Amino acid sequence: MGRLDGKVALITGGASGLGKSTGELMAREGAHVILSDIQIVEGEKVAESIKQDGGSCKFRPHDTTVESEWEDICSEILDDYGQLDILLNGAGVGSSAVEIEEMDMEIWRRCLSVNLDGVFLGCKHGIRSMRKSNGGSIINISSILGFSGLATATNYCASKGGVRLLSKAAALECAKKTPLVRVNSIHPGFIDTPMVAGAIQRRGPEFRDYIEANVPLGKLGTPCDIAEGVLYLASDKAKFVTGTELVIDGGFLAR
Repeated sequence: MGRLDGKVALITGGASGLGKSTGELMAREGAHVILSDIQIVEGEKVAESIKQDGGSCKFRPHDTTVESEWEDICSEILDDYGQLDILLNGAGVGSSAVEIEEMDMEIWRRCLSVNLDGVFLGCKHGIRSMRKSNGGSIINISSILGFSGLATATNYCASKGGVRLLSKAAALECAKKTPLVRVNSIHPGFIDTPMVAGAIQRRGPEFRDYIEANVPLGKLGTPCDIAEGVLYLASDKAKFVTGTELVIDGGFLAR
């Protein structure tokens, strides 16, 4: 039996990177997976691949910054399955590689809109939906940059720091209510994803050198490393875990 047999999971940012890897793992563990993303072609390919491997998966276009789209997708899931057990708020954008004194408000707002507003909306509507059935688990993707600053990433650091404390506050609000909704955050380090690849491209090869020199394990992590952490927090094995921060970073923050 799979660790998520019969559970229904919504994964935002499911077309690539951490969301894609998590969707594949959750489907193998028996969940009915709904992937959402603004990358429609890529998302449909991932969903089809999961189904060909024997998993249960759908893809839905979804802009996480638009509240009405959250209302629609959650309503559809409840109509189709009668429950929502797991929500991974994984959609996000990277840093701008622009110093704060040169940063336009548009660049600032876009990052905060996707990385923080989208998570707020996910928690709001995810909690409402989970309370209509058996409760559930919400996992928010933050970052090690929710703990530690990085030059030319002020917008990204602010957004991920916000996700960290939003998750704790939401967990406390939910803790004494039934059915129980658990809320936790995961803080990936430098992971081999398109987002990190884009950061290396913008900042130059010296950024990869910086990563490898400052990660004690000496390399980038893989999306599967994060997916396994999400799986634990989503599963009943973590039934006493809420409001916590799971850091998966190859030892970066331990320095």
